[in-house]
Amino acid sequence: MKTGLFSYFMLVLAIIFLIGPFVIIFSASFSQSQTLSFPPVGFTLFWFQKVVSMPMFINAFKISIQIAILASFFALLLGIPVAYALARFSFFGKRVVELATTFPVIVPQMVAGLALLRIFVLMGVFSINTTLLIGHTIIILPFAVRMIHSSILNLPVSVEEAAVSLGASRIKAFFLVVLPNISVGLISAFILTFITSFNNVPISLFLTGPGVSTLPIVMLTYMEYYFDPSIAALATILIVITLGVVFTMQKLLGVSKII
Repeated sequence: MKTGLFSYFMLVLAIIFLIGPFVIIFSASFSQSQTLSFPPVGFTLFWFQKVVSMPMFINAFKISIQIAILASFFALLLGIPVAYALARFSFFGKRVVELATTFPVIVPQMVAGLALLRIFVLMGVFSINTTLLIGHTIIILPFAVRMIHSSILNLPVSVEEAAVSLGASRIKAFFLVVLPNISVGLISAFILTFITSFNNVPISLFLTGPGVSTLPIVMLTYMEYYFDPSIAALATILIVITLGVVFTMQKLLGVSKII
């Protein structure tokens, strides 16, 4: 009985630590107070109206969406052949390739951001938008490779071999058999890479420039000068959007498939 009570207590404690900060942010976004504080004072939607009417947040949101979508697309475009090769073939240097695909995750992102900054400054041929896109693609590529690699491993080789034995070429079998069967993994990889790119701070901090900033960087800069609940309101909007996307995909694909 004591063990059961202790386990229940630890579960409640873990939930409080996990959800508590979001509850504080959510409630503070409706506060009438002029400063970000808890518990909230009164109830108002003023901060939400302020956030959606501020050009700096709107423009940064558009940039973040564009970068996240394009980076996720290119990560999948590069990650699919890499994941397929790692899952289906044995070749010299395979372990090196596996290490290379995880290197951007192993290395601290602040270090990776500084290294990318120095490379792009020395090259001096890319615009800020392009450098952001390349940097985000590099940092989310390992996530795409890992998720797609797992999906391909879960697909029996016999299914693909059956298509080849019936006259399909390897490439045709890949497009007609492999890709449709790992579509859930591809969608899951896209969602994960999109969210990772959209919320990225370290890489964006080094690669943004005048007139081009992602939403997390603009939020960080805003908080250096202002400490009102508008940031809490914006955070609440982002949380609701993220949860909406995840829950929608759970309904369309199934909870067990997306998580």
